[in-house]
Amino acid sequence: MLRTSPESYVSNRLMWITPNRSFYTGLLGVPSQRSIGSVIVYVAVEGNIRVRIGDGAWESAQMAVVPPYTPHWVLAEARQINTINIEAEAVDLAALPEVLRGQGAVDAPWFVEHVRACQRMLCGSDVDLAAIDFDELFFSTALAPRRMDRRIEAVVQAIQRDPSAPLSAETCARMAGLSYSRFLHLFKQEAGMPFRIFRTWKRARGMLHYVNQKSNLTRVALDTGYPDSTHFSHSIRQIYGLKPKDIFAGSRRLTVYAQHAAPC
Repeated sequence: MLRTSPESYVSNRLMWITPNRSFYTGLLGVPSQRSIGSVIVYVAVEGNIRVRIGDGAWESAQMAVVPPYTPHWVLAEARQINTINIEAEAVDLAALPEVLRGQGAVDAPWFVEHVRACQRMLCGSDVDLAAIDFDELFFSTALAPRRMDRRIEAVVQAIQRDPSAPLSAETCARMAGLSYSRFLHLFKQEAGMPFRIFRTWKRARGMLHYVNQKSNLTRVALDTGYPDSTHFSHSIRQIYGLKPKDIFAGSRRLTVYAQHAAPC
């Protein structure tokens, strides 16, 4: 099901969230170091962006790609930026289109123009996102899925369905029928990242569904599975490079289309 913001006007700032993908066009702000659990494609709305991966040098380009869970900084000449996020555990990273396999600045003017055209189309009127296939729109083909052990896949899907649920590693190990240590080893091997880091990212990603709502941040913290607002603020800032209050302030005119994972 798709949920949209209550505004009736067409906004030039929007976020389209699916279970394993997202597209955002809106304000970037000036984030500090961020580390996001997806393949990120940054595309300048106009002008250039600047990106720095880890301890590397700053690079300037119209487009940049950052691998999942990679600390980086990004700045934009324009007030807005386009981003495409592809969840790391959902795709075969080695089989991604060549344009998505880089790190840092990428010279692909044809893809930049394509993303900008998609942005204009999605921000237009009478767009039914339920009828649009995300991969076909942006990449003209379905991205190859990641194959993983069915027990780990079931845990991943359970967290995806409800990232705010208090599913500990011990609980998930029992769900998978594995010992605690074997579960942690197999999860990292199959999903591509440690369980704790995966859970932390999915909880932070769940916050995106609330960013344009008029809601108390403490309430959002509890609704998204954080024990209190302090943990919420610290985790969100580590991942997105911005305080939650700044993210919400910059999202007041954002239209959110959210497609949730289907229940099993």
